[in-house]
Amino acid sequence: MIEVRRGTPALIALALILAITASWWALALWPLPDTAPDWLTRTRLVCFGAARDSLPDGGGWVVLVGQPVGMILLLVLVWGDDLRAGMRRVLERVSGQLTVGITAAAIVAGLVGVVVRVRDASATAVVTNAEGAQLTRISDVPAALSLVDQRGDTVTLARYYGRAVLVTFAFAHCETVCPLIVNNVLEARDQLAAKDPERTPAILVVTLDPWRDTPSRLPAIAKQWGVSGDAHVLSGRPEQVEHVLSRWRIPRVRNERTGDLSHPALVYVIAPNGRIAYVVNGSAEQIRAAVRAL
Repeated sequence: MIEVRRGTPALIALALILAITASWWALALWPLPDTAPDWLTRTRLVCFGAARDSLPDGGGWVVLVGQPVGMILLLVLVWGDDLRAGMRRVLERVSGQLTVGITAAAIVAGLVGVVVRVRDASATAVVTNAEGAQLTRISDVPAALSLVDQRGDTVTLARYYGRAVLVTFAFAHCETVCPLIVNNVLEARDQLAAKDPERTPAILVVTLDPWRDTPSRLPAIAKQWGVSGDAHVLSGRPEQVEHVLSRWRIPRVRNERTGDLSHPALVYVIAPNGRIAYVVNGSAEQIRAAVRAL
């Protein structure tokens, strides 16, 4: 019979906690390339509330910090004496000391990496406009976009080069967030047009639900949302729309029972140079401020 020395199970449990924590943090914070699979973006949204910048929201940080702390506290509470005995035995050997030292160094390096990751994600210009709204300036190249609108025309993002564009994402069966987002985008557009017609942005609303929001239904959807003027509701073949959503890294999770989708309320503000200048929430004030800050 193999004898299990005192403290060994506690040390194994500690090692598992550290390994799980490292994997969890890597999943939440490792920078994603544009070619990252869609399931990974969705996983980040569900687990950490990550938006487009791939950083967790407040709840996500609570999970990342609270989970390992809670597991370690539980381990100490249940196996405190065994854990101390195991650590003493490990530190009696040179190999054990090296292992502990390497593990500690890896933890420190990981924490430094987290700080750098968060700093880099936040290290973009913060603009405060005349209305007092703080906006984080970015300069990302948007993915290509070519879909059909409510008039049956093919609309591309490239056709609006030299003009501001508001790009957002919604679906017609949504009765809560989506109508509000579209209404706020239209409201911001109208307010901007009233004061400075030359800077009136175009609007592109890409469906999140191409299975139900088919091109034939777009005229009814545009009427439902009150979309008018140079504003377009866009759809296409499901695989075509899904490709666009994935290229734009739009997190979305479908409820298989109801067909509804969970997604962030984001509006991309495209500058006249064709680059994404701001990503804001769905409020008309933020949208209007971002366009004026271009």
